[in-house]
Amino acid sequence: MSKLYIIPTPIGNLKDITFRALSILKEADIILAEDTRVTKKLFKHYDINKKLISFHTHNEHKIVQTYINKLLSGLSVALVSDAGTPSISDPGFLIVRESILNNINVQCLPGPTAFVPALVNSGLPSDRFIFEGFLPFKKGRKKRLESLVKETRTIIFYESPHRLVKTLEQFCVFFGEDRKASVSREISKIFEETKRGELKDMLLYFKEKKPKGEFTIIIEGYNKK
Repeated sequence: MSKLYIIPTPIGNLKDITFRALSILKEADIILAEDTRVTKKLFKHYDINKKLISFHTHNEHKIVQTYINKLLSGLSVALVSDAGTPSISDPGFLIVRESILNNINVQCLPGPTAFVPALVNSGLPSDRFIFEGFLPFKKGRKKRLESLVKETRTIIFYESPHRLVKTLEQFCVFFGEDRKASVSREISKIFEETKRGELKDMLLYFKEKKPKGEFTIIIEGYNKK
């Protein structure tokens, strides 16, 4: 029976993949990968000898119909991103949407997503939160931040190392330098680190220590007081 499988992969420690995910990756007819070079390392570790096909932001619109047709023909397709769960700040939404429109069975396995451990580790309220992912680089960035100034739920962002300091500077301006925050990097990897405090503390720390790795920033929601 044809089915689209969305397979979460480890965000760091390769042991974080599930037995079920490995089983499906070994059995699927077609495996789509955001970056085949990254996924090959995972496959080598678990001795999975399957062909990988590139499926990423720059080509998904051009080739998605090809794999919808494969699914309609009765083949099973598994989609993985470089790390974490596909479609969460990674390719995946398009093929899921098209599969649903074509009445193709879609199944997303539970598994690694960076913001969940970062949120829990932050010590900030985790009962209600909003996930913003990556902010727009230029157009719409200021407007997005302005819209979040009085957001009362805990706010979650992703950020790259070379933009981290600039982003923290903007957070201090828009949210106030005394707003509580947590910054996590390299979750589940050897150099995993979580810094907690006020935004001004986060900014000072990463100005003095060059940011390395991928970052998840958790910010306390607005408190009217």
